[in-house]
Amino acid sequence: MKKRIQSFKYAYKGIRNLVSSEINFQIHITAAVLVLSAGFYLELGAGEWTAVLLCFALVLSAEAFNSAIEDLVDFVSPGRHEKAGRIKDIAAGAVLITAILAAVIGCVVFLPKIITRLN
Repeated sequence: MKKRIQSFKYAYKGIRNLVSSEINFQIHITAAVLVLSAGFYLELGAGEWTAVLLCFALVLSAEAFNSAIEDLVDFVSPGRHEKAGRIKDIAAGAVLITAILAAVIGCVVFLPKIITRLN
């Protein structure tokens, strides 16, 4: 049991590290807070909340993996190397793909509600 508790402590330490040191993670958190506020204001349904929360989880996880990959690449290849750059670019691309699809899902969820409010 002690090992399980310790593993959660390490995980929380990792999250704190992400929040305090990774600007892109902070940007994603800020966007999530804004979307949460809009979701409460527009009274999202259960299915819509599920989609939005899943998008948050995917984008934040992708950003965490990207940060971990970048740190690992920098650790094992401190000098400039073409393959190291390619690895980092691919990881960043994965975050971009996830963020774009989350934005598309956000449009599917929010635009009809916004349009309804405007009419």
